[in-house]
Amino acid sequence: MNFKTKSRNALVVSAVVALGFAASAVQAAEVNVYSARKEALIKPLLDKFTEQTGVAVNLVTGKADALLKRLTSEGANSPADLLITTDAGRLHRAKEAGVTQPMTSEALSASVPAQYRDTENHWVGLSLRARPIMYVKGKVNPSELSTYEDLADPKWKGRVCIRSSGNIYNQSLVASLIATNGAQAVEKWAKDFVGNFARPPKGGDRDQIKGAAAGQCDIAIANTYYFAGMLTSKDEAQKAAAQKVAVFWPNQNGRGAHVNVSGAALTKSSKNTKEAVSLVEFLVKADSQKWYAEVNGEYPVLEGVGVSSTLAEWGTFKADTLNLSKLGELNGEALMLMDRAGWK
Repeated sequence: MNFKTKSRNALVVSAVVALGFAASAVQAAEVNVYSARKEALIKPLLDKFTEQTGVAVNLVTGKADALLKRLTSEGANSPADLLITTDAGRLHRAKEAGVTQPMTSEALSASVPAQYRDTENHWVGLSLRARPIMYVKGKVNPSELSTYEDLADPKWKGRVCIRSSGNIYNQSLVASLIATNGAQAVEKWAKDFVGNFARPPKGGDRDQIKGAAAGQCDIAIANTYYFAGMLTSKDEAQKAAAQKVAVFWPNQNGRGAHVNVSGAALTKSSKNTKEAVSLVEFLVKADSQKWYAEVNGEYPVLEGVGVSSTLAEWGTFKADTLNLSKLGELNGEALMLMDRAGWK
């Protein structure tokens, strides 16, 4: 074998090895997701992302607070690239815990409205849920309703069902009120509002709707996501309870109804940053947003995407344009205010 043959063979071997490494790199492309969303509410989209890109998605699901605790304890050794969780307050807690980093993406900045993104790009909203007033048909004339603030009026004494102050959704609602009206006014409102509770707060959002349907109260505050789930449930008792209740959109002549997000944050420990950002960009594309709206009973963050027939029946509404970062920033103040007001 002469030198040229040896060289040619060496080049062939090198090329094969290089191609092998390249193939391995493609096969190894992955993104690791910690999700507080249930598997059924996120995995179909993740599978579609893998199908279109070849990037594998490794999914770990769990309770929101437990996942944040896990991320914090794992620190720089965490395998997670993305945290998907519910409520801007929780996303802010992850940012404050130092387990996230800014997510740079022109596509996200261009498609997701600024109020649904962290001011320093640590998280971005993936879907919207509103927290309107829900009332019992035949017991409440919707013309009596107007704003969240009006629910402190004595006419609602003993007529309101709502979750505890320990619930992040209520904390965010109160934080939005503080951002608009100031802490002093909201503390007075909260004391009067608590005085209108029909019962000590207990259970989740569905329990507030069930309580209203059972005659324990006339008004319930709950996220639209839960209400839609009850209306489309295979559980006939849940469906029957929800059908006794209707949605009222508050504050339509002012700032608009309170909304919140489920969202994604890029972890500080991410080893697959490019793939992680690519996944988030995929989740806010029109097709993905339409799936969210149809299947999850949530509203899209992307403008111009339709909603499910269930949500469409409630009509269009004006949403508060407050940047949702404020909900996290004011969370501590909101919680202390609620405690002082006697909101258990």
